[in-house]
Amino acid sequence: MWIRSTMAYRLSFVLTALGNFAVSALDFVAILLMFSHIDALGGFTLPEVALLYGTTCTSFGLADLLLGNADRVGRRVRDGTFDQFLVRPVPVLVQVAADRFALRRIGRIGQGALVLAWGVARVDVEWTPGRVLFAVVMVVTGAAIFAAVFLAGAAFQFWAADASEVANSFTFGGCTLLQYPPTVFAKELVRGATFVVPLAFVNWLPALWLLGRDDPLHLPGWAAFCGPAVALLLLGLSGLAWRAGIRSYRSTGS
Repeated sequence: MWIRSTMAYRLSFVLTALGNFAVSALDFVAILLMFSHIDALGGFTLPEVALLYGTTCTSFGLADLLLGNADRVGRRVRDGTFDQFLVRPVPVLVQVAADRFALRRIGRIGQGALVLAWGVARVDVEWTPGRVLFAVVMVVTGAAIFAAVFLAGAAFQFWAADASEVANSFTFGGCTLLQYPPTVFAKELVRGATFVVPLAFVNWLPALWLLGRDDPLHLPGWAAFCGPAVALLLLGLSGLAWRAGIRSYRSTGS
């Protein structure tokens, strides 16, 4: 329904998608401006940073397209309109994902994919079929991890009711964090992004393996291949939190 509504005004859709593309591209413009004055950032060249940027933005864009509207749960809990989802013969999570579905967000995905393609073409990596498959799995795994964080943030709002910005600090904030090499951050922050909220498995650890670089935390080499397992674990835990949140819901005023 929301897609049909959007496509009823196709010029408006194209303009908003291009606007989404342009706004998200400003992040990479900032990186280009930095590299106009330096040769490397934390030991990483521009193509290598472009690989990090492209993977995280593409993964985040996919998750944002599918579950980005989960931050509306808190608003619906506060005004009681979440009840509408409970009386319809459709899974609640599906309705939350489709609530005001914003197709214009493909602009972010397209922008991230373009930077990723440029980085892949320019980075000093021998692209064997296995490495190409690994890069594809990295993007899909990253999208799953971000989706789990979106879902966990939505579940938290059943109790906090007004905590969308808390979730955004891990989703949008995590996306910005992962656009840069882990070597530019303090080890305590890298540890937190690895063991507390494991966003490092979105692209840091697998990208370091692709580029043949050492992990700042000196984790074993097999850690780069743990992304799918981490994504499944996070999706399972966030799913349990979501179910617990729905069970605790008592309509407006709860």
